[in-house]
Amino acid sequence: MRTLLTVAAYLLAGYCLLCLLLYLLQRQLIYFPVTAQLPPTEPLLLQQANASVLVSRQTRDSQQALLYFGGNAEDVSVSLPEFAAAFPNHAIYLMHYRGYGGSTGKPSEQALVADALALYDKIQSKHSEITVVGRSLGSGVAVQLAAQRKVAQLVLITPFDSLRALAAKQFPLFPVKWLLKDSYKSVEYAPAINSPTLLLVAEQDEIIGGAHSEALYQAFAPGVATLIRYSGNHNSYLPATQLADWLSVAATQ
Repeated sequence: MRTLLTVAAYLLAGYCLLCLLLYLLQRQLIYFPVTAQLPPTEPLLLQQANASVLVSRQTRDSQQALLYFGGNAEDVSVSLPEFAAAFPNHAIYLMHYRGYGGSTGKPSEQALVADALALYDKIQSKHSEITVVGRSLGSGVAVQLAAQRKVAQLVLITPFDSLRALAAKQFPLFPVKWLLKDSYKSVEYAPAINSPTLLLVAEQDEIIGGAHSEALYQAFAPGVATLIRYSGNHNSYLPATQLADWLSVAATQ
């Protein structure tokens, strides 16, 4: 009996240690900062309380603008030429998350959403029609922005319902509900969005899974969101020209 109790004590201690490590290292499992491959030609710096946030941009004298929030390991600088070509009537703004590219500071949900709101507020006086695009992790940022600001269109590429739901599926033996600092509960913000929304879901998404994207889609008010499935996995290349075509079609419906 004493041996069994000893083994149980060791197992419990090991489990608690793993929980502690998961709690302490969680943001290293969520965010994978990358350096910018292309230097910004028209850099915009947002001076936040604890960071300087770099925005790669293509300025244009237009009422239309596009804000893009990328994935958790994405260098958005390489997408600027393609977005600029695909959306010739839009000013383009691509935000480098804290710790990514030339941005300082450390990434977190609260920080990234605050930076997104600050960027919107800075440019909205120049652009009356702002389209917001978020990919993967960036979909969580984009949803919260659209729930708090007026946007012309919202586009979510490989989106998820909540990071908590994804983590619970990936780590079923751990109480992620209590451990997770950044939950990105998009499913709770979606009902507040009334801007036309397009969800682009990869049919073979091995990271998000179709059920999580579908759950987010169902959270929008009736008639607000449209879901399109395309062939590919989570990291499949999706041309900006294809995105522009889908948006054009959606705008006529």
